[in-house]
Amino acid sequence: MSFPVDRLVFVPDDIDLGRSPLAGHLDAETYVLGAFNPGLTRLANGNLLMMVRVAEALRQPIHDGNVHSIRWEADGTDKGRYVLDAWPLEYADTADPRKFKLRGGGWKIMALTSLSWLLPVELTPDGLEIVAIHYDRAVAPQDSLQCYGVEDARISKVGERYLMTTCSVSPERHSTTLYSSPNGLDWTFEDIVLDHQNKDMLIFEGLIDGHYWAQTRPLGDLYFAYPPGSEWRAGPSINLALSPDGHFWKPYRKPGIRPHAGTVATARMGGGAPPVLTDKGWLTLWHGVEPKEIVGIYRTYWSILDRDDPSKVLATSHVPLLEADPALTRPLEHQMYIRDVVFTTGIADGGDHYIVASGEADLACRITHMPKAVFS
Repeated sequence: MSFPVDRLVFVPDDIDLGRSPLAGHLDAETYVLGAFNPGLTRLANGNLLMMVRVAEALRQPIHDGNVHSIRWEADGTDKGRYVLDAWPLEYADTADPRKFKLRGGGWKIMALTSLSWLLPVELTPDGLEIVAIHYDRAVAPQDSLQCYGVEDARISKVGERYLMTTCSVSPERHSTTLYSSPNGLDWTFEDIVLDHQNKDMLIFEGLIDGHYWAQTRPLGDLYFAYPPGSEWRAGPSINLALSPDGHFWKPYRKPGIRPHAGTVATARMGGGAPPVLTDKGWLTLWHGVEPKEIVGIYRTYWSILDRDDPSKVLATSHVPLLEADPALTRPLEHQMYIRDVVFTTGIADGGDHYIVASGEADLACRITHMPKAVFS
């Protein structure tokens, strides 16, 4: 599907790594592997705020017979410090430029060649021009459960409070962590809210029967088969949870959005933008992944959920809403390292349209204006 306003608004070259949280810590050159998967919200002044994931990577992760990763550790200061770890190449599979797998553990173990932190980027009300880059308000690791980085912000405004979920990465757990803000710019770390490998947590922008609700996506290595002839396909799906306060979450007993057996385009799925309430119900944008090579093909789809029971899908589309667009990334061809990926992570009201933020090719931030009539 094509839209009249659809462009990249923030790219790796827009970032000054001299102002990065990692600046001055490492005796190694780093670069921006990607500036992507932005959380999105509207500020009180009318401007939009993207919380951009900056994947800061080692320019030469492999040298001296080792592959290296970046790690944060506490050092008695407020900021902590960043260090390098070395892993012998004989134990590492480096086929994916973003990470490497370590052999010999008996189960899947991996490490990253980059460390991610979050950069607030303020945009004009239409989301198309940069107003300010707030390096002084960057969100970076501050706890051992984040020692390998903070990834993929999703921002929801519930009442007058801004809530941001993130993925925090460490050997301890791959968890979901919560931040809050009174203004969408100054973020306070609240706590871990979901445990190991429950990704893509999206808090609904409004309460349902006095409770906070969220979409979640737990991962695992084992899924039980649906009966033969079922309309559903076993695999990663979008679940639901509810909470009295936004901190303590109970899984909802009914399933959420599940992969359809009739297509492999959504064989794996997860939440995209936080659900927003419309006159038809909750509009949710989510991603479906078609298996292909290492990463797969990521596309964005949409559904409308019942306003009182979000496990009920009232309408959905099996036609992709967004797909990766090679024309957008052609000027960045020299920086491309994966393809066929668009990953929607934010939505804001633009009047007769929605302003949708996505990560394009794990490289840049894409803004698309989508007429509301698309979802009717």
